[in-house]
Amino acid sequence: EVDFVESGGGSVQTGGSLKLSCAASEYIFSSCAMGWYRQAPGKEREVVAHIDTEGGYTTYADSVKGRFTISTDDAKTTLYLQMDNLKPEDTAMYHCAADTFCPIVAVGDFGYRGQGTQVTVSS
Repeated sequence: EVDFVESGGGSVQTGGSLKLSCAASEYIFSSCAMGWYRQAPGKEREVVAHIDTEGGYTTYADSVKGRFTISTDDAKTTLYLQMDNLKPEDTAMYHCAADTFCPIVAVGDFGYRGQGTQVTVSS
């Protein structure tokens, strides 16, 4: 079983930035797919960004394109999400996730998921 430790969430004002980190207990981020998804109260879960190492591409939800950047460290033990120009609609619980299989189409495709870190953006 893979354990994730997510950190970096918090409360910021509109236009602010946060950088989320996710450390894994195993080299899960050397797997095929890794990413971040979020869930806000009353809304469906949404894959915010993910890396497909098999396909060699990175995807972002339209709502965060140009503002969020997903990355890993060289050792592939930590996954990051840099979030800039945050908006109130970005308020949600953010979870890191991974899977040994690709592609990832929806949150349910991730077999490994973290407990999440809360991001709150005030106007």
